[in-house]
Amino acid sequence: MIVEKLVEFIVAGISFGGYIGITILMALESMIAPVPSEVVMPFAGYLVLQGRFDFWLALLASSMGSIFGSLLSYYIGFYGGRPFILKFGKYFLLEEEHLEFTEKWFKKQGDKTILVSRFVPVVRHLISIPAGIARMPMRKFIIYTFVGATAWNWILLYAGFRLGSHWDKIHEFSKELDIVFIIAVVSFLVYFVWKHHKRRNEKGKNK
Repeated sequence: MIVEKLVEFIVAGISFGGYIGITILMALESMIAPVPSEVVMPFAGYLVLQGRFDFWLALLASSMGSIFGSLLSYYIGFYGGRPFILKFGKYFLLEEEHLEFTEKWFKKQGDKTILVSRFVPVVRHLISIPAGIARMPMRKFIIYTFVGATAWNWILLYAGFRLGSHWDKIHEFSKELDIVFIIAVVSFLVYFVWKHHKRRNEKGKNK
């Protein structure tokens, strides 16, 4: 019932709000609000198919929303830190373990986490907070957020465009989609670490 009401809210927000509706919803999605991008962007893609939206303007609106929401979360981390989330997170269906997992993810993978986190469930909603806590450089934060968010939003927007009236099927299979992206991200990170260590070993042998 809650999921159905949420979907109805998102559909109404985009239908009546247009590009601004997409921006607002994706800003909420990039924060700690329980707004799934797997519903927002595919429905926007369906409206592109109907001729109500331009594909690239819809993508731009979503990216601007993602950046705005991420910046708000960044400053929540910068000024409020963990205490803010621990106090108010429960009102947004967030548990302490969600934040702890995201913090560990950020500390382990570093700044590039902002780039790849858009493809990882739970992490993509929270990652900007530990970035703010860590005082990540703003320019790098915005660039990584824009690239990662735009890539993720494009995938969902295009999927909704291709599926047409069946756009909502993406949400039904979002867990499977998340698993695929997690495997891809982990594989990339493993490869990156392996290449890094390989270069270090080669430099050590050449000395």
